[in-house]
Amino acid sequence: MERRTIGATALAVGAVGLGCMPMSWAYSASRQRGDESLRAVHRALDLGSCLLDTADMYGPFTNELLLGRVLRERRSEAFVSTKVGLLVGEQHIVANGRPGYVRRACDASLRRLQTDVIDLYQLHRADPEIPVEETWGAMAELVRAGKVRALGLCAVGARSARRPGARLHDATIRQLERVQQVFPVSAVEAELSVWSPEALRTLLPWCVSRGVGLLAAMPLGNGYLTGTLTPGQGFEPEDLRARHPRFTAEMMAANQPIVAALRRIAARHGEEVTAAQVALAWVLAQGPHVVPVPGTKQERWVTQNAQAARLRLTDRDLAELGTLPPAQGSWE
Repeated sequence: MERRTIGATALAVGAVGLGCMPMSWAYSASRQRGDESLRAVHRALDLGSCLLDTADMYGPFTNELLLGRVLRERRSEAFVSTKVGLLVGEQHIVANGRPGYVRRACDASLRRLQTDVIDLYQLHRADPEIPVEETWGAMAELVRAGKVRALGLCAVGARSARRPGARLHDATIRQLERVQQVFPVSAVEAELSVWSPEALRTLLPWCVSRGVGLLAAMPLGNGYLTGTLTPGQGFEPEDLRARHPRFTAEMMAANQPIVAALRRIAARHGEEVTAAQVALAWVLAQGPHVVPVPGTKQERWVTQNAQAARLRLTDRDLAELGTLPPAQGSWE
C-alpha cells in the first residue's frame, strides 16, 4: 500500500487506516464479536493499513484490550493511535484534562495495548475546566519520557457551542493555535467525507501550512456512503445513528443522490469498484497528508477499504463529486 507521512516528524503510515471503534462501541452492539474483530485487525496489517485508531473510552477500555491481543504479536507492523481526555459514566461522557489523570491514563493504555510506546496520543476533547495548555503539557511530558512518539488533537464536535457566525472548525483551530505553542501538533483527527467536506475550508489549509497530518474520521459517512444501508431500516438503540438526524428515514432517502453519484463513478472504473471505494478515493485525493480512517469490524470491509488506495479518480470524477448537493440533516 502507498505510504503517507503525517506531522513534522514524518510519521509513515499506510494511506488507508483502520478505525477500531465499531468493534467495541457506538455501532450495532449485537454484532460485535471479538474473534471477527481480531481477524479484521490482522487483515488490515496484512494489507498495509497499519494505522490502528482507538481510544480508551471505546468500550470503555475493551477496544484497547482487543488491539493488545494483536499488538503482542505484531507490534512492529502497526502504527498505534489512541486517545485520552474523556471518561464514560452510566449515562454521560465527561472530559478530564487534569495532568495527573493524563499520566495515569497513558500508563493504563500502554498496559491494555501491550506495548511500550504509543505512536500517536490524541487529546479526545479539551476539559473546559482546565487550560488546554496544561493538558497538552502533560502529554508532551509523555513524549519526553519515551511513552509516546507524537501528539494529536481531535476536532471539536459539530454539536459543540459556537460563537455567532463562526465556522465549524474555528474552535478547533483556536485550540490548535494554543497547544502548538507548547509542543508540536503532528495530526488532527476530524470528520471528512463527500457528505461532510467542511474540513476542507479552514482546517485542512491550517494543517497543510504547518505540516500537520489530517486523519479523516468517518470518511464513509457512518456507513451511509457505502450504499449498503436502506432508508428506514432502523438501528439498534445503542447505535449512534439511531439518534443522528441524517439517519432518519426521511433524510436517508433525501440524500440518496449522493450515493447514486458514487455508484455512477464506481461503474466507470469497473464492475469490482464500489461506492465506498470512490468515497475513500475522494478523501485520499484531498492531499498527500490526508489519511482516511474508515471504521469497521469485518474483514471483508477492511479488504475493500484498503483496495481504495489504488483507485485514482479522474478530473471528471472529482468535478462531479464537487457539484453534489449538500447533505440534508445535521446536528445543528
